Amino acid sequence: QVQLAEDGGGLVQAGGSLRLSCAASGSIVSISAMGWYRQAPGKQRELVARSTSGGFTNYAESVVGRFTISRDNAKNTVSLQMSSLKPEDTAVYFCNAGIIVKETMRFVAREYWGQGTQVTVSS
Repeated sequence: QVQLAEDGGGLVQAGGSLRLSCAASGSIVSISAMGWYRQAPGKQRELVARSTSGGFTNYAESVVGRFTISRDNAKNTVSLQMSSLKPEDTAVYFCNAGIIVKETMRFVAREYWGQGTQVTVSS
């Protein structure tokens, strides 16, 4: 079993900052990509930022220059530092990871999600 535990989020005024953290635990062989998605009410879930095991990162255009993703491969954690927050950043933020697990006699790649954490930015 693999779990993604998220921390952070909350209510902040526009222009403020928040930091989200996510830790993966369980029967992990290796982790490829880790990242953050968000879903606002009435909208589809969208990628916010993503980091591969090789250090490649990509961001949604709307957060470039404001959000920074960082990853600790040794601790299986990923964080998202969010600055200059805007009301349109309000959403539930989900941690996501591509993880290799061992099932019986084989290695399998699976995608995991955190439970989500609410970020609300007031104007």
